[in-house]
Amino acid sequence: MSKEQVNHPEHYGEGVYEVINIIEHFPHIDNSMHLGNVVKYVLRAGKKGDALEDLKKAQFYLNRKIKQMEDEKSN
Repeated sequence: MSKEQVNHPEHYGEGVYEVINIIEHFPHIDNSMHLGNVVKYVLRAGKKGDALEDLKKAQFYLNRKIKQMEDEKSN
């Protein structure tokens, strides 16, 4: 991987905000977004490119969801 393709890919942050930040700002959109992406990347791992990269993307979304839930629990 020459450029960052997992945590902050360039094509998702062309504007002021990354797409992930916009999605997380609207809870009604995010209810299943993170977990749906986990499933998507696990199921397609290796079928559209690098399997390791897909699994890292799934891990990224799972970690975001876990952090979000921990933050909500502590508030």
